[in-house]
Order: sequence, then structure tokens, then C-alpha cells
Amino acid sequence: MTHAPAHLPHELDPAPPRAPALEQQFPAVVSPLPASAAPRASTPLMRKEHRDNIALFRYQVIRGVADPSLSTRQRGPLVRALAAVDHPWPFGGTRRYSRETLDRWIKAWHRHGFDGLKPEERSTTIGTDPTVLTLAESLKREKPNRTSAQIKRIITETLGQAPSETTLLRHFRAKNISTGARPVATGRFETNHSNEIWVGDALHGPRIGARKTYLFAFLDDHSRMVTAARWAYAEDAIRLSAVLRPALETHGIPEVAYLDNGAAMSDKSLARTCAKLGIRLVHSAPYRPQGRGKIERFFNTVTSQFLGEITVTDTPMLPGTEPEAGSQISSLDELNTLFTAWVNMVYHHSVHSSTGQTPLARWEASWEHRSPVSKPLEVIRQAFLWSDVRTVGKTGTVSLHSNIYEVDPLLAGTKVELVYDPFDLDGLITVNNRQGVPAGIAKPIDIGRHVHTKVTNAVKDNDTATNISTGINYLDLVATRHRQSLTGAPISFADLHDQTTTGNQVQPTIKEESR
Repeated sequence: MTHAPAHLPHELDPAPPRAPALEQQFPAVVSPLPASAAPRASTPLMRKEHRDNIALFRYQVIRGVADPSLSTRQRGPLVRALAAVDHPWPFGGTRRYSRETLDRWIKAWHRHGFDGLKPEERSTTIGTDPTVLTLAESLKREKPNRTSAQIKRIITETLGQAPSETTLLRHFRAKNISTGARPVATGRFETNHSNEIWVGDALHGPRIGARKTYLFAFLDDHSRMVTAARWAYAEDAIRLSAVLRPALETHGIPEVAYLDNGAAMSDKSLARTCAKLGIRLVHSAPYRPQGRGKIERFFNTVTSQFLGEITVTDTPMLPGTEPEAGSQISSLDELNTLFTAWVNMVYHHSVHSSTGQTPLARWEASWEHRSPVSKPLEVIRQAFLWSDVRTVGKTGTVSLHSNIYEVDPLLAGTKVELVYDPFDLDGLITVNNRQGVPAGIAKPIDIGRHVHTKVTNAVKDNDTATNISTGINYLDLVATRHRQSLTGAPISFADLHDQTTTGNQVQPTIKEESR
């Protein structure tokens, strides 16, 4: 790095004369433009030159006071004097800069040299210049081993700025250019204990009554135990909560929840739940399914061993009626009843080829010298509440999902967080101010909607079960055996907001039985 000479220029004397014309200091930088505005830089090369010219101008302004040999006490009066005079702007007119700005330039020059004085790049075009993409393509074809990051650095050095690595990769794929990414051997991964990682995902299922079904499932990475599973008519956060909440009450709190990037898995309500319960929420990177193989294999088992045994009908099957093939179902409730029985009576008792144990036996063995992390039911209920930020009106009221609530008048004009139960919008709604401090309760004033719009459709999933035949085929035999051993009832959407409900669960853990 080249430093300015130690002696001080005459321009910084207590009574400094007017600085010589800028053309005499660095004529190559001066533009004959009469206006004070900088010229529009419309191409990458012009933008690079523009940033270089501004950096050179800044260096000419601070070159004397930036001498590293000056102490802070010596530099202070000189910078104040420099801030008191006008400086010819290279694009016409004059500019005056505050002491804070000059100090920032000096610090940037000390840390990064000439590059530290360049202004930040700004995007001036909506799309990527085709010429730049052509250059990137040529650089890639010239040396296929060049990474997108390296090509970005080369273009930035040449033109001043470059497209993002994602844009370059997308362009290379569109042109069928190999990105040079070699397969990475990640090896087999498995946690040492249960509840270290729960892997969650959703499986698209059959149509029932012209409505698509979806299976939300969570699998314990160590034991392959299905900690939560339920079929629903939609893939959203409400249905996901209906699956996850009873699982946390029954099986404990996992350390990590490893999920896909679907809308339900990325919903802010789930992020809030995990944060409240101390669960680390991790989403798999796009195009990198490593770590999701276990639940994908489980879904394959569900498809081949369970869904393959089901026949969907339009009308409920009467007792004693012979089905055409497999177990006949006509409602979501029937699907969940058979599936819960199959998971608890068949899957959990089948030896897994990778572990050499049944999921249930491996799960129970993991707790011989340790206990699951549990939370009080009220803490879990609070974690599944939703929150939204709203601005309080001048009258001390706030709107939430078409309802009007009254809050503390002192909060008027400020933003507050409303914490509420989506199943009970006319119930208790707590208010937190912008610092996150509790600020009272929101009092209902005008209630036109009693539940969240997503809840309205979710409650319909809990349709009334109809009679199903038993003793006819495989899944019905499993269901019969499951009903004989089951001691709890399936979770209901309507019970999610009931603080007194403690026995409902999606997947009750059963003990190993003799066969």
C-alpha cells in the first residue's frame, strides 16, 4: 500500500488558500459536464470507470490527512479544517463533506486501500445483460473446471460487477453446460439416540370424494419410529400443527426438526413453535436431499404396503359387504383409522433391514439410561399459538382477521404483536409492545369471524367415521387388533385449543406384544 508523504500540504494550513484547479491535480478524471450530477453509467465498463473516478477523487481529498504517521490528536484539527472548505466535484460544481464522512473514508483507505474508497455497487438494470452472460459462458467453456464463484470474480474484476452465482448456474444449466460439480460421498448418517432429529415431510395420497389427501409424518432418525402421522385434505400449517402438537406431548421434544422447504414446513407459525420449545428448525437445501432418505423410504413402504391395500369408494361400506379389493374407505376418518392401526401394529413391529431391530424396540432401548425432554402441556399449547404484528389505530383499536379489538390507548400509533389461538379468535389474545414486553389483553369489540380462515376448512377434515367391515382382509384385521389394544382416541382439530385435553394423540406408543 502506498502512503501519502508525512509532510502536510499547504491546503491544510490554518488559513488554507483555495485548492488548485482539479484539472491540475488529476486532469484525466475531470469531466467537462457543467452540471453537478454524475453522468449515467449505462454499461458495466462505464460503471467500473465511474466508481474508480470517485475513489480517486476521495483519495485526493484525504491524501494528506490519511498519513499513518499522524496521531489521532494531530489528525483531528486537520480533518476539521478539511471539512470546512468546498472541494471541486469531478463531474462539475463543488461538494463539502462532514468530518464523519472524511473519517470514514480515511478508515476505509487504511483497511482496504484504494478499493475501500470505491462507492458500493448499485444495480441499474432489471435483467442481466446478455453480453455478460455470453462472457460467462465463454469463460466456462474455456475452462470447464472454473466454478461459478471464480467466474463471478473474473467478471467483477473485468467489468466492475457480475451476476450472482445462482444466475450463472441457472444460465449454464439452460445452455446444457456442465457445472463441473462432482458427486459428494456423504456416507450413511444416523443419530446416536432417539429424539436427536425428527425428519418431517408430506406425502401426496389418494383422492377421497374428489379431494386430494396428504400425509404429514415425522420419523425419529435413530429408531425409525413414526412419532407423528396423520392424513389431511390440505398441506398447510394448521394440519401440520394437528400432527406435531400431540406428538410433542406424547414422545417428548426433539433437539432438531429437519424438514422440507414446502409452504407448510416454512410457515412462520412453525418457526415460532420451534423457537418457543427450543427445537432447532433446519430445512434441507434445494436439490440436496441428503438426510431425507429415511422418511423417503418410509413413504415408499406406505405406498407399497398400505396404500396398495386400500380401495376408495364413494359410499360407506356396510357391515358384511364384500369389498372389491382391499379395504374400502370413503372418508378421511376411515383412512386415518386404518393408517394408525397399520403403523402401530405392523410397521413399528417389523424388523428394519438397516438397524436389525423393530422401530419400537430400538426406540425403547434408547431410553434405558436417559429420559425424553418434556414440557408442560400448557407450555406446548402456548408454543402453538399464532402471532401477528398490527398497528394500533388512533382510537386504541386494532384489526385482526376482520375482527376489531381494543388495546391499551397508550399503544395508539405503535406496532404491537398479537398472540392468539387460530381456533378461537374471540378468546384470550395477549398483546406485546414493540419491545416484546407484555402490554395487556386485547378486548373483543366487533367479532365477525370466530376462527382463522384456514381453521374453517381444517375442522371439516375431522368427518364422522362410518362403519367398516372387519375380518375380511389384511388391513381390516390390523384395524381390529389395533382397536382392541388402543387406549386413546385420535386427535381432533376441535380439541387443539382445549387446554384441558391431555389424552388425545395421533400416534400412541404401544408395547411389544406376542405374536
